[in-house]
Amino acid sequence: MGQMVDFTMEREGLVKPGDRVELKEDQALTMSGLMYYYTIKPAVAMSSNLKKPVGKLTGTVRKVEQQVSIYMVTVEIDEEE
Repeated sequence: MGQMVDFTMEREGLVKPGDRVELKEDQALTMSGLMYYYTIKPAVAMSSNLKKPVGKLTGTVRKVEQQVSIYMVTVEIDEEE
């Protein structure tokens, strides 16, 4: 099983469980050091800051949960080959 990464999505229905997604990686230099964050292309949802990069920039949506004002999307990142 690959690494699971959570994303926040503001609008309903942009992705659903089972969808294959591509990610865009960005980096931010913070007071805690270099952090990585990801966007589901094309600007569907964004992850929080991660201390380590994910292995690949593709994955499968495993879960979409409605929260108070956002949707939490869980993506299983494809494993390294």
